[in-house]
Amino acid sequence: MVKAEDMVDMAGGWREVFARSRVLPPPSHTVRLALDNHFTQSLGSQLTVGRLTAPHLPQAQEVSGVEQDVTYQLRVTLFDRNHQHFFGNTWKSPSLRMKNKKIPVNEVLYFHTSLRLPSTVMVLELVSLSPRPDGSQQALGRGFTVLELFTNRPEAQAADGDRRLNLHHGSPRSLIRPLVKATVDYSSLLTTINGAHLDCAIRNHQALVSVMHLLPENVLISGKENIPGLAASPTGDSLLKPQLLKMLPFTLHRLTISLQPSLEKFESQLLQLINDDCHNTKQLGPEATLRTVVIQERRLRVGVHNGWCFLDKPQVVVLEPVAAGSRGRADSTSKQSTPVKDRSATSTLPHMLGLRGSLELMLTNHHALAIVFQLEWVFSAPMGRETKLSATSTSRAAFLQCLRWGVWCPFQESADWKGDEIQLVLQGGARPNPHGVMVYTTEMSAKTQSPAPLPPPGSAQARDTITFRLSSGPERKAPSPKASPRTKREHESRHIRSPSSPSQGHKNVPPASPPESPQGPRLSLSQLAATSRYPTISHSSSALPWQQSFPSLLHPSPLASAHRLSHVACSGVSNIAHLEMDLHREGDGPLSAQDEGDQLQELPFTPVHAPVITLGVNMPSSCSVSSRSSLAHLYSAGFPNIVDSAGKVADVLDPTEPVAFDPQREESDPLQGNLLVFQFLAFNRIPTAGVAANWPENIYFTFQFYRFPPVTSQQLKLLTSDKVQQKASVPLPCVLASINKDGTFNSASPGLQVQFRVDSLKPGEKRWFLRYLALHTMHIDVWDSDSLLLIGSTAVELKYMLRQGKSAVQALHEVEVLTTDYLGEDTLLTSTDVGLRPALTPMSVHTIIRGRLHIRTGNIGCPEVPSRRRTADVTTSHFNIITPREGIGGFRGGSLSSRNTLQLNGRNAAQAPRPEEVEGQRNLNGPDGRRRKLDCMAAVRRREGMGEPKVTDRTTEARLARELHQIKPSGQHSEAEGIANMLSQAITTQHLLYAGLGSAEYVEFVLKNPFNVPQTVTIHSDDPELSVITATEEWAYFKALTKTPTPLEENMFHLEEGAPGPRVYLRPKESVHIPLKYQSFLCDHAMALQGPSFQPTHKGSQVAKKNLSNIVAAKTIKVTFRAEDGKPVAICQLNVEPTPHVVDQTFRLYHPELSFLKKAIRLPPWNDPEAVGDPDVRTLISVRCSDPNVICQTRMLAPGEPQDVYLKVPGSPSPHIKMFFVMVFTDRWMAAPSQIWQIYVHFLERVDVSCVTGQRSCQSLVLRGKQAVRKVKCFSSHPQEIEVDPQGVFLLPPAAVQELQLKLQPWRAGSRFLYVNAVDVEQRRLVTAWLLCLNVHRPVLSKAFEVCVPVCGGRGSSRKITYTNPYTSSRSFLLRSDHPDLLQFKEEKFQISGGETYTIGLRFAPSQSAGSVEILVYVNNLEEKTEETFCVKVNYS
Repeated sequence: MVKAEDMVDMAGGWREVFARSRVLPPPSHTVRLALDNHFTQSLGSQLTVGRLTAPHLPQAQEVSGVEQDVTYQLRVTLFDRNHQHFFGNTWKSPSLRMKNKKIPVNEVLYFHTSLRLPSTVMVLELVSLSPRPDGSQQALGRGFTVLELFTNRPEAQAADGDRRLNLHHGSPRSLIRPLVKATVDYSSLLTTINGAHLDCAIRNHQALVSVMHLLPENVLISGKENIPGLAASPTGDSLLKPQLLKMLPFTLHRLTISLQPSLEKFESQLLQLINDDCHNTKQLGPEATLRTVVIQERRLRVGVHNGWCFLDKPQVVVLEPVAAGSRGRADSTSKQSTPVKDRSATSTLPHMLGLRGSLELMLTNHHALAIVFQLEWVFSAPMGRETKLSATSTSRAAFLQCLRWGVWCPFQESADWKGDEIQLVLQGGARPNPHGVMVYTTEMSAKTQSPAPLPPPGSAQARDTITFRLSSGPERKAPSPKASPRTKREHESRHIRSPSSPSQGHKNVPPASPPESPQGPRLSLSQLAATSRYPTISHSSSALPWQQSFPSLLHPSPLASAHRLSHVACSGVSNIAHLEMDLHREGDGPLSAQDEGDQLQELPFTPVHAPVITLGVNMPSSCSVSSRSSLAHLYSAGFPNIVDSAGKVADVLDPTEPVAFDPQREESDPLQGNLLVFQFLAFNRIPTAGVAANWPENIYFTFQFYRFPPVTSQQLKLLTSDKVQQKASVPLPCVLASINKDGTFNSASPGLQVQFRVDSLKPGEKRWFLRYLALHTMHIDVWDSDSLLLIGSTAVELKYMLRQGKSAVQALHEVEVLTTDYLGEDTLLTSTDVGLRPALTPMSVHTIIRGRLHIRTGNIGCPEVPSRRRTADVTTSHFNIITPREGIGGFRGGSLSSRNTLQLNGRNAAQAPRPEEVEGQRNLNGPDGRRRKLDCMAAVRRREGMGEPKVTDRTTEARLARELHQIKPSGQHSEAEGIANMLSQAITTQHLLYAGLGSAEYVEFVLKNPFNVPQTVTIHSDDPELSVITATEEWAYFKALTKTPTPLEENMFHLEEGAPGPRVYLRPKESVHIPLKYQSFLCDHAMALQGPSFQPTHKGSQVAKKNLSNIVAAKTIKVTFRAEDGKPVAICQLNVEPTPHVVDQTFRLYHPELSFLKKAIRLPPWNDPEAVGDPDVRTLISVRCSDPNVICQTRMLAPGEPQDVYLKVPGSPSPHIKMFFVMVFTDRWMAAPSQIWQIYVHFLERVDVSCVTGQRSCQSLVLRGKQAVRKVKCFSSHPQEIEVDPQGVFLLPPAAVQELQLKLQPWRAGSRFLYVNAVDVEQRRLVTAWLLCLNVHRPVLSKAFEVCVPVCGGRGSSRKITYTNPYTSSRSFLLRSDHPDLLQFKEEKFQISGGETYTIGLRFAPSQSAGSVEILVYVNNLEEKTEETFCVKVNYS
C-alpha cells in the first residue's frame, strides 16, 4: 500500500501550477450580455508584443547609483470598462533592460474568451523594478496603455491587425475612478507620454480551439510556459501549433472513504452542528422542535485537473455505507456452487463509505496532472412544518455541502503505485481548492490539517482518508445470453443503465457468485455480485430527466429536412439524473465551470409521456426482412395493382437503393398531374411482453400527407391463414381487410388504398411539392381499433414516389412499428435507511418494436386539366406588388345604389391577381333576397372582370358575401355616410392573399401622393397580424426572398410613440412602395374524435379537400393611408384566404389530467453553411405556438450545447385530447417555419400503484356514466399483467357509477406506466382513460442458487430444488417465473401436507451464446400472494 505519509510532496508540481492559476471572474452582467448577443463560443486570440520605445520616460524617481540595476517589466490584464472591473489573471514578462531608449519585449501571449464585447479591453502597464536594501524589489509604474480587442459591430470578430499604442502617465488604477466610468475614449482624459509607444499585433488564433479544455477562459499565458497536457514544442512556443499529449484510459476501483472517528459519529456531529445553526438562525416557535435536517445522499466528485482547470467535467458518483470488513467484495470472486441459505447473523454498522463499481478516467503522463476528489453531502431540510407523514414528501428542500477534498498526482517522479493500494489524506477547512467552494471543518478536524507528518497508526490523531486502486485500461463486461428477444431487450436496458466496470485485463473471469454478507437474504443476487447500479454522470446543468432528443438537423426552408424517426433515450440522463442540478453560480450561468455549492434547484416533473416518437438518427428499417414464403403469401393475397393511365403496371423501385432526384426532369415532365397512392397491405405481429400472441386483432391508421387534412382510416382486420401458417417456421404477415359496419370483413378486396390527387398547384408550389417528396418522411400512427390504444408509430420515405419522367412508379416498404417504454430504477422492497434513498426515481426510455407494416406507395402521372393550366399561365409575375389603377381616382357620378357600388368594387378588385385555389365546393344557404343580391354581384363581376382568372364558386361567393356585408343598407345610415362609403370604395384596392400557418406573406403597396403639396401619410392597419415593415434589414431580406425588383430606401418611416402607425413623407405626386407583411400563428384546433372512421377512405383526395381544417381563418384586412388632415388617401383591402400547411412531425404525449404538462424537446445546434469558420454566427432559433394558452419558448444554452424547446400545456379532464402546432424558425425574420410540429396531448386519470413483482395486487377504479346509455368494455395495455373486472361488455347507464377492479401482477421491477381504456363498443369512442403509475419493488429473496448450463447443448438442462411447507395444514401452491422462455416447471401447481418437503423440477432452455442471467422463481398461493422467492443465476458456458 502506498500510504499518505509517503506522498506529502507528491502534488508539489500540481500545487505550483495551481497557485499561479488563480483568476478573477468577469462581471456577471457582462456574461449575461454576451449570452444575449449569442456569444457562446470562446474565440482564441494571439497577442504579439514587439518593442517599447520610451525616449522621454521619467527617470526622476530613480536613486542615483542604482540606475544601472533598474529593470523593466510589462504587465497585461483584461479589463471591463463598463463595470470598471479587472478580471482574469495578470501576466508578467521577464525582467527587461532598456537599450537606446528602447525595451525589446518580444513576447507572444495567448488567450480565449467569449466576452467579445466592445467593453472588453486589455490594459498593458510598464513597471520598473529596482532593488531594495533588504533584497526585495520595488515596483514603480512608468505608464500604461489600453488595447481595444473587439469592434462595435456584433457580427465582427476581434479587431485584427498591427497596432502602435501610446503610453499614458499614471497607473491603470485611474481607470476605476468614477470620472472615467462613462467615457468611451480614454485619450481625452489621459495624458500621453511624449514619444512613448508600444508596437503590438492582435490576431485570431484558430489553433487554440483544440486546447481550450486545458486552459480556463480569460487567462493570459505565454507559449513558453509549461502547460500540463500539452506537448513541448522544439520552437519553444507550444501554443503556436499545439500538440496534445495522448490520453490513456485508467480505471479507478475498490474505492473506500474512512471518516474519523467513525462514519456514524462524524455524521452525528455534522448534523448536530447544522441543526444547531438552523435553530440559532431562525425564530423559535412551536414548530421548531420538529424541523430537522437529514442526510439525503453521499456523493463523490472525481475529476482530472492540470492545475489550470479540469480537463473534462468531473464525474459524480453515489457512495454507499459499507462495513469495514466488506470493502472490495464487489470485485472478489467466490467459488461456491451451493445454495446460499438464510442467515441470522447480527448485522454490523457501516464504518466507511464505498463505491460499488468503478470509474473510468482519461489521463496523460505528466507530473503536474492530478486526480481531484471532492466529498459532498446532499442534505434535506424542511420548508415548512415537518411531521412523520411528511418526512419524505416534496416539501423538503435539498442543499449541497462539500466536506472534504484531496489531490493526488499519479505521474509524480517519486510515485510508485502500480498494482498497489493508494491511501490519500483528505483535507478540509478554508484552503483554496480546484472547485472554489467552502469546505466543512471543525475544531478537531482543523487541527489535523497541519502539514506535519502523519502520526503512527493507532494514535489518537487519525485523519480522514480515501483508499483506492488505479489500473490502466477499461474493464470488460461479461456477455449476456441470447435466449430470447425479451432477454435481449432486458439485457440491453441493463447495459444502458450500467457503468463501465474495472479492467481485468484480457483474462476470462468466471462469473461472480454471491459473496458472504452480514445483511442476510435481504439483498438480491444482482446486488451482491454485480457491479454498481449507479453509473458515472457528468456535471451538466442541461442534463434534465424530462428532455427528449431531437437530433435531426434543421434546414432553412419549410420543406428542406429529411425527417427520420426513432425512439431515443433521454439525452444525458443516467440512473442518478435526479442529482444533476444546476450548481453554477447565478451570475456566471452555464459559462462557469466552478461549482460553488449553491442550493440544489427543485426538480421538474418526471414525464409520463408514452409512447413518444421523436425525430432521431435511427430510421425505422424499410428494407425487406421477410422470407420468400412471406412475400409469396403477400402476392397471392390479390392486392390491386398500381397501373398508369394506359393500364400498364407501374415500374417497381427498390427502397433499399438510393434515388437520383433531378428537379429539372420532374418539372419538364409532360404529365404534370400526380395521383399518389398508399396501399396498406399487411401487418407482422412481433411477440411483446405483457400482451397475447394474437394482439392486435383489428387496427386503423392515422396520418397526414402534404397539405391535405389528417386522415383516419376505417377498421382493418388482421387475417391469418391457418393452413399456410402451420407450415411456416416464422409467423407470416397478416393480410389487412376492411371491416364493414355490421362487423363483417371484406376478404375479397384485401388491403386499404388511399389516393391523393395533386395538380393545378399555385405558381412556384410545384417545386416545393417535389422537394417535399424528395426529403420528407410521412409519419403514420398505428392504433388498436378495439382498445383505442396506440400500438406504435412508423415513417415511410416519400422519395420513392418521384416518377423522374416515368408514367407511374411503385415501391413496397416493410417498416418497423416502434413505441417507447419508460422504465424507472429498480428498488428494493425494504431498505435499511429510507432517508438515504433518492426522493425521485429517474426514468430511462427504451424502444420496443411492436410489428412490421407492409405498405406500397405509388405515383401515377396524369395530364393536367387545360383550363387549370391556362389559369397558372396567365398569372402575372411579381404578384406581391399592389398597384392602384389610375382610373379609380374619383367617382363618375350617379345614384348611391348598390349596383353602382358593386360595379366600382368589381373594377377595383379585378386588378388583383388571384392564384388558383384548391378545388372544393361550399353552398351558401340564405333567404331569397340574399341569394338574389349575390347573383347580381356575380353578374357585375363577370362583366367587369372578363379577363381575370376564373376562380372557384367557393372563393367567389365568399368574396361577394363580404362585399355585400360592407354595402348592406341600414336604416340608421345617413346619406352622408353613404357618400363617404362610396368615396372610400373609390380609393380602395383589393388584393387576394393566400396565407399559411406561420408563413409570412410579403406584399408592397404603391402609395402615390395625389396632391401638389408634400404630405406626411400615416399608415394604419385594423388587424395586428398585418404590419408595416419599418426595419431596413428586414425589408431587404423579404425583397431578396421574394425577388422583388423594387427600390429599397433606408430610414423611410418615422415612428412616434402613441401614433396609430408609422408615418412616411411624400413629395408632390411622388409614389413610394410600402412593404406590408401578414403573418398568423393562430389556427383552428378542431380535430376528429379518437377512434376509427366508419367511412371508406378510398376517396382520399375528395374527402380531404372537402374537409379543410387546422388552417388560419379567412378574413378581410384594411390598411388605411391617411393624410395630415386625417382623410384617407388610399385604402388597401387584403382578402386573406387560408392555405393548408405541411406537418413535418407528429408528437403524442400522455399526461395526467388537470395538471400542467412540462416538456422539453431538444434541438441540435444548427450551423449556417454560409458562415463556415465563424464560431460566432449561430442561427437564432425561435419558436411560436398556435395555441395562445400554451407557453412555448426556447433559449440558448452553454457553448456547444443544443437548444431546447420548452412547452407548458394546461391540463384538461380525461379523456380530452389537446392538439396544437409548434413552428420552428431558423431565420432571423421568421419568414417561414423550417418545421411545423403537430402535438397531441392525451390527458388521462392518474392512478398510483405500489406493488411487488410476481405477486397479485388489487386496485379499484370508478367509471362514471355520461348523458346517454353506453355499452362499455375495458381494455389494458398489458393484458397478461393487468386483468380488468368486469372483463366483458357491460351497460353503463347515464350518470351511473361503475366500480372496476384491477388485478395487477407485474414481472419487472422499477417504475412503469401502463394504460387502461374504457371504450364505447358501439360508437368506437373513448369514454375514459387511466394512466397507471406503477412502482414495482423487487421481493425479498429467501434463497439464491447458481447453475451452469452448456451453450449449444440442444437439450438444455434439468435441476431440482426443494421446498418445505411452513404451515401445519395441507396447502396448494403455484409456481411462477419472470423468464418463462428460459425456465419451465415440471408442475406449475402442487399440493403438499403441512411440514412436508416437495421437490420442484426445473427445466432450463438452451442458449446459443455464453453469458449469465438471473431468474426469479415465485412460490405463490392460490390467491397469487408470494410465499417464497428464489433467485437462480444461470451461467451459460
